[in-house]
Amino acid sequence: MKKRILILGASGFLGGHIYRELCPYYDTYGTYFTNTSFADNQHFCYFNVDTDPIESIIQAVKPSCIISAIRGNFQEQIELHQEIMTIITKRDIRVIFLSSANVFDAFSNFPSYEYDKTLSESIYGRFKIKIENMLLRLPVWQYVIVRLPMVFGNNSPRLNELKQFLQHHEAYEVFPDLVMNVTAADLVARQIHYLLNRYKSGIYHPGSNDLIHHDEFIREITEELGYEKPLFKNVYTRNTDRFLAVLPKDNKLPEQYQVAVADVIKSSVLR
Repeated sequence: MKKRILILGASGFLGGHIYRELCPYYDTYGTYFTNTSFADNQHFCYFNVDTDPIESIIQAVKPSCIISAIRGNFQEQIELHQEIMTIITKRDIRVIFLSSANVFDAFSNFPSYEYDKTLSESIYGRFKIKIENMLLRLPVWQYVIVRLPMVFGNNSPRLNELKQFLQHHEAYEVFPDLVMNVTAADLVARQIHYLLNRYKSGIYHPGSNDLIHHDEFIREITEELGYEKPLFKNVYTRNTDRFLAVLPKDNKLPEQYQVAVADVIKSSVLR
């Protein structure tokens, strides 16, 4: 019998990639909210994080693993994950939580690794830290925290925004002092599949192993897209480089699941 997986936010960009990666191998279910095109799909459940109890969906699906890729109001998400923590402490259910490099955005002088102390100056980063801290109180076998850098990919929101600026000959903001690593949605989905299949637990940083300046990355991807004479606006936030990069040290993925910047550009620019 196939394992049952429940993906919260499966109708979104990243959640959708994970759903499509897993559904041939697992009995995979997902939630949707605004995208009503999933209403007739029996493997998708309508879920309003503001009003609907997650316990009823968990009781109906009976998943062995919940993958949290949901987006929305931060406080509502925090309350949702508190409810999930209460439910899974009584059951044999694992959680894979998609977190962010922003949990380290207060540390800008160097890249961050899996078990570095988290500290954020942004509302978004502090929100992710709150949910991470809930998970860290669970037995280690029961959670996976996946901290993602900037996510690109074909038809990703970031790439579509860039294309809009290029098509309208508007200046796109780039940050020459920002050193980052990146990833793409289809690459993340493959990595999640591996973590799930091999019963991995703990904290993972699955972004590209190499770093790149933000302006250099945007210029390279623009060149691959074939746009000539793009307009860019350089935005400097400090006099020295600042880092927003999460790199693996303790929990490295096998070589075939590791990612480079070139892989992200290739995944994002499909000819």
